[in-house]
Amino acid sequence: MRAWFWWMVGFAGLGLAIVGTVLPIMPTVPFLIVAVYGFNRSSPRFRDRLLNHPVFGPQIRDWQEHRAIAPRVKLLAVGSMAAGLSISFFILAFPWWLAQVAVLTLVSAYVLSRPAPPEH
Repeated sequence: MRAWFWWMVGFAGLGLAIVGTVLPIMPTVPFLIVAVYGFNRSSPRFRDRLLNHPVFGPQIRDWQEHRAIAPRVKLLAVGSMAAGLSISFFILAFPWWLAQVAVLTLVSAYVLSRPAPPEH
């Protein structure tokens, strides 16, 4: 029963990560990290597939091993958040947009404060 729970956590994280690859305001790698966490407890095969993915695997491993984010990834993340924020200015009511500004400012500050991974 417990393995099913972690399997569902893994697939929920994977599903949200897939949505995040399309939507600029939604992250991808944090949900993949959640997926790896769930699959680590339920499906080593799926965990290994994510860790060995050519695009996302190195980012997941950098986070797991060093709590680090590569400078290029930081730039893409903050740039995507800024683009989404710019678009939402025209879509959201002003109080909601200000709430989004506050949240994305905090998230951007966190992302930018993470160290860069060591050279491989």
